[in-house]
Amino acid sequence: MRQTSQHGQWTSRFAFILAATGSAVGLGNIWKFPYIAGENGGGAFVLIYLVCILAIGLPIMIAEIMLGRRGRQSPINSMRDLAVEAGASRFWSWLGWLGVVAGFLILSYYSVIAGWAMAYVVRVASGVFEGVTADGVSNIFGQLIADPEKLLAWHSLFMIVTMLVVARGVKGLERTVKFLMPALLAILILLVGYAMEQDAFEQGVLFLFQADFSKVTSEAVLTAMGHAFFTLSLGMGAIMVYGSYLPRKVSIGSTAVMIALADTVVALLAGLAIFPIVFANGLEPGSGPGLIFQTLPIAFGHMAYGSIFGTLFFILLVFAAWSSSISLIEPAVAWLVENKRMSRMRACIWVGLATWGLGIGTVLSFNLTADIKLFDKTFFDILDYLTANIMLPLGGFSIAIFAGWVMSKENSASELQIKSPILFNGWLFLVKFVSPIAVAVVFLNAIDVI
Repeated sequence: MRQTSQHGQWTSRFAFILAATGSAVGLGNIWKFPYIAGENGGGAFVLIYLVCILAIGLPIMIAEIMLGRRGRQSPINSMRDLAVEAGASRFWSWLGWLGVVAGFLILSYYSVIAGWAMAYVVRVASGVFEGVTADGVSNIFGQLIADPEKLLAWHSLFMIVTMLVVARGVKGLERTVKFLMPALLAILILLVGYAMEQDAFEQGVLFLFQADFSKVTSEAVLTAMGHAFFTLSLGMGAIMVYGSYLPRKVSIGSTAVMIALADTVVALLAGLAIFPIVFANGLEPGSGPGLIFQTLPIAFGHMAYGSIFGTLFFILLVFAAWSSSISLIEPAVAWLVENKRMSRMRACIWVGLATWGLGIGTVLSFNLTADIKLFDKTFFDILDYLTANIMLPLGGFSIAIFAGWVMSKENSASELQIKSPILFNGWLFLVKFVSPIAVAVVFLNAIDVI
């Protein structure tokens, strides 16, 4: 197989960890994990989640990085060549297509939501939320999403800053994540320090970490399994293409462990930053975007220095979204450069325009076309359901099957360079049996079969 990628490679293991963690850390880490942890038993749920990370997320992440580094190309071309090497059908290239298309579709609506965060940076910094009521915040949010021109402007701005980074290649990606991830962590620590000054900090800590096994139900376990898979950006080509830029000497196993650990730490720190502020203001830790765009602005609007720390919080959101977005579009750009002989800049322009154009459908689904539905779902709902519930689980399942059953044990061992036979065979057992079965269960649960 190829020794290096034509796109270049990361200069160090640390750079890859930052990039892959940036891909994994997104908007969901900031609101979803802390909330589902608190609602499903706190510390008890965190323990179950960590077991799920070890049994489901980590083995598939190791497999996806391994496939990427061995193929040294875009996911589509890597899977085609790896299938040929394994004596399998070239039809396996569809797995690469699945990841590339999923990343493209996700970014088209992710960019719109990230645009909301950018809009809120301006609004919070200008003091719009100072002393505002719950109805006032609801009206501000409603006015934002009801205005297609404003949403389109923010969506366009976010896509521009994303493609400017991707156009600069691996070096541009590396320089950006070396700034974004330390900045994100610094802002998060500042916000945790601010939250520690609130009277409800202990309440927030208990909400997240107090082990309440009475809340651990079969549904809670399924939730932990699902989030352990989705939180690591698996099945969308991002980790595979980032793996293709990884130097040969870097240990895939230990690096994947660091990424999973960093992703979890960021999610828990986000919880420590958010929930003391929510509880201190007598608000409910509601799930979903409502917590970010309607609940927290009320809190920041009634707290000392609320505008300053509220602005930092939404900058944090933008940084998290930005670090994820550049990984979502990289696989498609890499494929165009490899197969259509395009310059990287030209490939970025084509992919960026296509993603931006599709995003207009999401922009309009919140206002002008909100009443146009298929199977009771708006355009945005359809894209979200298709990618999260079907494409990503199918991609993760297929990665596990290929790595565990199609790729030879000798080639896997050669690429992973795991010296301990016990650790290698343990990974192989998980990726052959445990991970695919668990992802299949998550998939069936997501589509309401079980």
